[in-house]
Amino acid sequence: MRSFARIAAAAAIVMAAGTASAYAACNGDTGTETVLGAGAGAAAGGLASHSIAGAAIGGVAGGLIGNAIGQSNNREDCRRDAYYYDRDRQMAENGYYRDRYAYNRPPDSYVGGDGYVHDYPDD
Repeated sequence: MRSFARIAAAAAIVMAAGTASAYAACNGDTGTETVLGAGAGAAAGGLASHSIAGAAIGGVAGGLIGNAIGQSNNREDCRRDAYYYDRDRQMAENGYYRDRYAYNRPPDSYVGGDGYVHDYPDD
């Protein structure tokens, strides 16, 4: 029972440290996910087999799975970054950011609820 408490405490520390430093970034870094996977796999393997060999095998398998999850997360983060970059570039080209608060816009125009500069209709 004493070893179970130690393994559970170690797994909790590893998971808490990993989630504290996890953030969405397109940087190719899979270290956090790999360490979390290895720690969780070692804990599960050690508890399931009651041996050091089981913990080692679980750690390696968990590390590989965690690395694969990290790579998948990075691909999604890169897609999201590319989408927002392209969207902002297109909005700038279409005049969305130009004169948004429009200190120098003509007096016969206004900024609508959609953020674009509109002209008042000619009556």
